[in-house]
Amino acid sequence: MHPPDRPPSVDALARSLAPSGLPHPICVDIARAAIDAGDVESAPARAREFRRSLLTPVVNATGVLLHTNLGRAPLAYHRDAVATTVEFDLATGQRGSRQRAVGQLFARLCETEAALVVNNNAAAVLLVVAALAAGRDVPVSRGESVEIGGSFRVPEVMEQSGARLVDVGTTNRTRIDDYRRAIARPDVDAALVLKVHPSNYRVEGFVEETSVGELATLGVPVVADIGSGLIDATCPWLPGPPPAWLAGEPAAKQALAEGADLVTFSGDKLLGGPQAGIIAGRADLVERCRRHPLARALRPGGLVLAALQDTALTYLDKRAASDIAFWAMVATPLADLRRRAEAIVAEIGDVHPAAVAVTMDALPGAGSAPGITMESFGVEISGDRLAALRSHDPPVIARSRDDRTMLDLRAVAPADDAVVIAALRAAAP
Repeated sequence: MHPPDRPPSVDALARSLAPSGLPHPICVDIARAAIDAGDVESAPARAREFRRSLLTPVVNATGVLLHTNLGRAPLAYHRDAVATTVEFDLATGQRGSRQRAVGQLFARLCETEAALVVNNNAAAVLLVVAALAAGRDVPVSRGESVEIGGSFRVPEVMEQSGARLVDVGTTNRTRIDDYRRAIARPDVDAALVLKVHPSNYRVEGFVEETSVGELATLGVPVVADIGSGLIDATCPWLPGPPPAWLAGEPAAKQALAEGADLVTFSGDKLLGGPQAGIIAGRADLVERCRRHPLARALRPGGLVLAALQDTALTYLDKRAASDIAFWAMVATPLADLRRRAEAIVAEIGDVHPAAVAVTMDALPGAGSAPGITMESFGVEISGDRLAALRSHDPPVIARSRDDRTMLDLRAVAPADDAVVIAALRAAAP
């Protein structure tokens, strides 16, 4: 392109990268790096690499519906650039509560007194314990003193909140009498009992746990961290009965009805909304959380509140099966997935003659219903084509095993089947 002793100017090389769509200052940085490396020809590849490092829409064909690395619940949300009543009361014309709109909707969904929203479920647990138990003791079953993704450990949350953790029972068996003895100890000042759903693993065999209903007899508030955000175990928004894979998954409405004083859960897992943490239950306890200084640091912004409001209204309208992407994936009949897989195989047969439509097992993912799968259907081709599929625009994320590449269609929107076909054709050997 240029003689070795006459590299192009940084500005000229940066301007040549304009087709990448990157802002000019970024192109300048890339051009300077290529020139400094003595590899001017690498500038376009560096620009492509930089663009691929940005947040990028992808097609999730992994079979993990709530893929933590891919943003968990897919969420479609758009709002025009307009002012919104985030903290404005239309009735009085004065400053209003950031929590009122969404809080009242989630209280109605959970059939409880009040609700509060923070930026994720770890924050919800931290705020509850800090507001209700700082300087006091919190009994927790040893089997529930867990670490969840991102090094979120219950003992460390206790430490940061100012509460003292009291271990109860054993790793595999904790009975109500274990809690009673702990609370009765003269050195224990129990502010609440925390029940944590171990949402990213499952213990089987010689196990026993204490139910929320039993804990409610102890005479101290019960906080149930149900984790994955199932609102109602009966799934009234689905056309049929609850999916079998949800059996045993705790739900907010039922935990509160059983006697929990507060529940905490995520917004971007089984709820199918944006990343958030919801605290719901007794109004006096929710109010203590709202008034704690941490509440301001942990509060969500207007975009999250608006997306949560839309999510809650969708549930109340019983439109979740069609309008919330996660539940639309769950509700898709297996026959539809098989038909789509067979159509894709027919389209790529000339370049992937060994392609087949096969049954697969999809996962809820993101620590929801651990160890549970649901029937699915997808496409299997020969060879490990993961890198080639990721290089497509838009990228297609799949999985491989035994030198075979598998694309599960349960998390793939039907409109993206054409993208899958194009990516597979481009990834032909």
